[in-house]
Amino acid sequence: MITHWDAWITIILLGLGSFCLRFIFLGAVGGRELPEWVLRHLRYTPVAILPAMVAPLVVWPQATGGETDPLRLVVALATLAIGYLTKNSILAMIGGGLIIVGGLQIFG
Repeated sequence: MITHWDAWITIILLGLGSFCLRFIFLGAVGGRELPEWVLRHLRYTPVAILPAMVAPLVVWPQATGGETDPLRLVVALATLAIGYLTKNSILAMIGGGLIIVGGLQIFG
């Protein structure tokens, strides 16, 4: 087990690290123009973060004890299809949400 002080030291260090990462962009670079190559790479950040957050919830959902659920896989594929066909991420998320709510009501 982790001791009381080790937990607080870890929390403080993670907070400082998080602050420093944000300060680099907001405090140090905030008023300056960023180079084109940096802006080009920053455009892909949401595209990388959303799948990284959603993939574990689809493949190993906590609601099923970590077992892969066919309904969640179908909803993920439907959400991808809606997003691809409409080119609208908000509509894809709403559609995926409606499909999973409906699927859980029908299949339990």
